Amino acid sequence: MPRRPNPEILQRLLTDGGRLVHEVGFHASGVQDIAVAAKIPKGSFYSYFDSKESFASAILQEYWTDIENRLVTVLYDASIEPLVRVKRFFSLLVDEHAANNFTIGCLIGNLSLELANNSDGVRATLTHILGKWEAALAACIKEASSNAGSSKRRDAHQLAAIMIDSFEGATLRSKIERNDNAFQRFIDITLPHILT
Repeated sequence: MPRRPNPEILQRLLTDGGRLVHEVGFHASGVQDIAVAAKIPKGSFYSYFDSKESFASAILQEYWTDIENRLVTVLYDASIEPLVRVKRFFSLLVDEHAANNFTIGCLIGNLSLELANNSDGVRATLTHILGKWEAALAACIKEASSNAGSSKRRDAHQLAAIMIDSFEGATLRSKIERNDNAFQRFIDITLPHILT
């Protein structure tokens, strides 16, 4: 009878192995490197994941769940005006990038660039995550329109998608330049244009 997976080892793979992939990239991280980061034998990796691509999907989901638990909650805080919530959410994301000196980027964007063309499973995970992110932002946009009694007919999901696309572009540029200039343009110029 096969052994049951150890939840502690799985969490180390997702956390420590995921951090390695986030910092150096998917293609630069071999299964051996991921196993070493998680402090497990290389062969144990395959007791938890049938492929490196399934591992990528799992770390993406873990990354997004962490963001949902810590940051997306601000988008649902009814004590804050809806559009202020949106700005605060993105500002919190920028703070996280600043804490890493703008060097590692966003795992969602990083793995989109590395794997979207050659892994249907990872692309499906990315699509799911982007849909959840878009829905959370769209809820704020709809609430703001409703509160304002706006007669403008604007598609909240389209606006949310544009915000995400713009933010991910700013993330990529900040990683190249190693500063927050692109993020500041996003917060100060792009976001107000999208939301007005």
